[in-house]
Amino acid sequence: MARKLRRTPKGYDEVEPPGKNLSELLPEWLADAAARFQDRPDLVLLAWPEVIGEKLAPMTQAISFIDGVLTVKVRNSSLYSLLIQHEKNKLQNQLQKRVPSVKIRNIIFRLG
Repeated sequence: MARKLRRTPKGYDEVEPPGKNLSELLPEWLADAAARFQDRPDLVLLAWPEVIGEKLAPMTQAISFIDGVLTVKVRNSSLYSLLIQHEKNKLQNQLQKRVPSVKIRNIIFRLG
């Protein structure tokens, strides 16, 4: 009968077992999880209706927040023009105050 060969992990000196203890892995995993939960871009999407106001919320919809850019769908061209020309910076500042843990670089309005 042939003897079954096992693969030896790279860098393994056969002195200590190659596995890691949970106590070594847990702090790193917890720090990573805390960072992910602190940076919550979904909160920007949830905050949009409150920031835009109850009167204009039905005419707009925050559809995505990627790399600090919020994309908002606007139902009509008059509102689109008003938001781009007069309200964009104000809305961006209000969103930043509402969700300070997330950096909001820009708001893009799209007709749709």
